Amino acid sequence: MAVFVALGAFLMTLAGGWVAQRVTDRRHLVLGFAGGLMLGVVGLDLLPEAIDAAGEPVFGVPAALLLFVGGFLLAHLVERLLAVRRAARGAGEERVPQVGLTAAAAMVGHSLMDGIALGAAFQVGAGMGAAVALAVITHDFADGFNTYTITSLYGNARRKAMIMLFADALAPLVGAATTLLFTLPEELLGCYLGFFSGALLYLAAAEILPEAHHAHPARSTLLCTVAGVGFIWFVVGIAD
Repeated sequence: MAVFVALGAFLMTLAGGWVAQRVTDRRHLVLGFAGGLMLGVVGLDLLPEAIDAAGEPVFGVPAALLLFVGGFLLAHLVERLLAVRRAARGAGEERVPQVGLTAAAAMVGHSLMDGIALGAAFQVGAGMGAAVALAVITHDFADGFNTYTITSLYGNARRKAMIMLFADALAPLVGAATTLLFTLPEELLGCYLGFFSGALLYLAAAEILPEAHHAHPARSTLLCTVAGVGFIWFVVGIAD
């Protein structure tokens, strides 16, 4: 089931890359809604499930919350390292193609972890798997959009941008397939999903939502974000 759902992530990533070549002035609404969905999944479903499954607290704090903070900080560290590298190599006006490829490769690695999280969530249960699938499939559209955009933005040829896009699309399938080879203990699943929640929240708060509001700080974008959170609340309520 996880691999089948990952096919949806594959198609959504390709759709994001396709739109990146043709989008006009409406991508802020799509990104705003995607950010709301991601925020809702983390706060209303993914993190509560992780806390329940992660077992005993560590020095007074649930293990899932510690790893949630760790995931957030690691995502922040990776983003900062890439930013420093871009600043060091792009001191002039000319963009460095290798920087775009490095950033796109980081997106591919992130998508691989998405697939692993998807498979792990289906090991917990169908409801958990459906919630994570919704998050992964939704934000993989933005992943595909950003992977193609950032690769081409730094002066790489269209062929290289398409290669990185296809690699990003295949990554969730590979990640989900690896979870067919093993079953994770419930406590380990809870810890991993807590870590994934932190990284996902950082992606939504530091990349997706700021990008949605960067050029168009419109009320409609904010309403799309609120609608995304509300939709997840509705899905969680129906599942319960």
